[in-house]
Amino acid sequence: MSYADIAAKGPKQTPEELTAITPTLYSRAPAPPQIEHTDESESLIDVDSKSVHSVPSDYLSQSVKTDTQAERLEREAEDQEREAEAEYKKAKKEGKAKAGQAKAEARKATSSARDSLSRASKDFRDNSDNPVVLGNAVLAAVLGVGLGYGAYRKHVTGELNWKVAGAWSGVVGLIAVGDYYVSQYLFQNKFPKK
Repeated sequence: MSYADIAAKGPKQTPEELTAITPTLYSRAPAPPQIEHTDESESLIDVDSKSVHSVPSDYLSQSVKTDTQAERLEREAEDQEREAEAEYKKAKKEGKAKAGQAKAEARKATSSARDSLSRASKDFRDNSDNPVVLGNAVLAAVLGVGLGYGAYRKHVTGELNWKVAGAWSGVVGLIAVGDYYVSQYLFQNKFPKK
């Protein structure tokens, strides 16, 4: 048996006893006061400032939360701007210097190429009757015609591929190396250059 069952069997309280404990039978506690919720409520505290201030409730969603942070970001932005401007001026100065150097080198290379070309053309004119030079010219012409005709025939029959082209490139390279050494021998021993 429970305590509630035993208490229910005992004597009932008199009305005076009931009113002494509670003023009315059906009375209840008063409703707690309600707090108004507004979007402008200030609940967080800015501890970076000299005195304590409350801050807006959307404080945590702000990108810059304090005056100190805003000032720091502003200083950093100014520093970055100064650095970028200094780098730009430095790059511009270096660019002008490099452009001047490049122009000078281009002039030097152009004059060198002209000199080399004029020497080569003079050398060719002086040695145009040399049998080694004539033989090399005939060999280059015959080799070009032969390769062109052979490549055309392979193309028409559908047999021209990278493997064939590579093999013939190797043959041309061997012929060029052999011609160089034979020409050098002939120039030194039998038909010297003028």
